[in-house]
Amino acid sequence: MKAVRRVVTDHDKSGRAVVAIDEVLRKATASRPGHERLDLWKGDDGVAFRLVRYEPGVAPRNHRTETVDYAIVLSGEIYALMDEGETLMKAGDCLVQRGTNHAWANRSDAPCLVAFILVNAKPV
Repeated sequence: MKAVRRVVTDHDKSGRAVVAIDEVLRKATASRPGHERLDLWKGDDGVAFRLVRYEPGVAPRNHRTETVDYAIVLSGEIYALMDEGETLMKAGDCLVQRGTNHAWANRSDAPCLVAFILVNAKPV
């Protein structure tokens, strides 16, 4: 995955807004071939912000989270797979995933990059 610049704000000792972190993140993690994840932020409140790159043909992995996930397709296209049916999502499309069983499948010939914001939620 391409390196990503991360800028994080905070407050100084006087309570003024400042940039606390300005760095380039280069190290993505791979849980399986064709799948890379770069965590941009994990808060103490259970919120996570990450980028995921799905290569063409990556094996879908069904899973259910105890979060509400906001997904934004940044480039490429990908199928959101549900227990019943699937939906093709293209660059610019957004999805709100509400703790449902799901998977992602890249059936195209180009990589797909998706931004995810995960917020803790009570299980459905």
